[in-house]
Amino acid sequence: MLFDPRRVSRRAFLSAASAAALATPALAAPRTYSGPRTPYGAPDLQGVWTNATYTELERPKVFKSLVISPQEARRAEALYAKTGTFDPDDHDPLGQKDSEFWDVGPGMARVRGEIRTSFIVDPADGQIPFTPEAIKRFHFDDPKWKRPRDNPEEESVTTRCVASEGGAPPNLPSPDGNFLQILQTRDHVALLAEKYDDLRIVRLHDAVHAPPAVQNWLGDAIGRWEGDTLVVESTNLCPSTVARTDRMKISPAATIVERFTRVGPAELLYEFAITDPAFYTQTWWGEMPFRASKERMFEYACHEGNYGMVNILAGARREEKSGGPLP
Repeated sequence: MLFDPRRVSRRAFLSAASAAALATPALAAPRTYSGPRTPYGAPDLQGVWTNATYTELERPKVFKSLVISPQEARRAEALYAKTGTFDPDDHDPLGQKDSEFWDVGPGMARVRGEIRTSFIVDPADGQIPFTPEAIKRFHFDDPKWKRPRDNPEEESVTTRCVASEGGAPPNLPSPDGNFLQILQTRDHVALLAEKYDDLRIVRLHDAVHAPPAVQNWLGDAIGRWEGDTLVVESTNLCPSTVARTDRMKISPAATIVERFTRVGPAELLYEFAITDPAFYTQTWWGEMPFRASKERMFEYACHEGNYGMVNILAGARREEKSGGPLP
């Protein structure tokens, strides 16, 4: 039986919603939407979608709640649009952010009519619930620690151009690639991420996972329909995917459940739950919106051993020769 994130989320979500009621006039009323169907009767999720947003996976420290008011959002979005951060004390002395363009959408994420400060809903603090062992392993307890640059296998999968934030589950946005194209047949659903052209093929109708020894960069995905929701369970990620990006870490022992629900003519609700006893103290889950896009997807060209990787390793060799870190 597939894990249903709502079984662990309902209490946390109601708790967060109650706190948010102090900041917003009223919670959005539940909506029911009857979307289009494919010729064989399944909910039609097909199209090009984007999850570009200012909102991040974990809640920045400047926010104290999951949901904020429109007035708070306007102030936060104005700062982010100018500086690329929600922290007014995070200055950019070079002015670089003023000259950069990141594909981060029109503002903070709106989910169920609420303005969200993080994708993570449970735990209630909006932070990834690492075990003490994982915190030490990844040096999250030492803000001054810097990863050695002498081994390409320890670089993130995005630096190495072997997997993207939106290709492997959960489907997270990135500053430079936020489109997802969904294609359906009677027996399969294809999830094509813009970045690195990562493609996941979800097998439907009583599909079973491959043996644990058969591992994949993007995991082994099987799915089923639960009413109008596509439920996807992924396992069998390879050990190299531990080096995901930033603080997102997934071990080969993980099980990831995603839920795709069309909640309007131009919106998908995307929910994900991660169970990974190797790294986390609990199953944690989040949700975000996908908006329909009329834009075309273009090839995102990237290759392993790119200039970035060459220069990173060259810098490490120079540090070795100089006997210490470069200034």
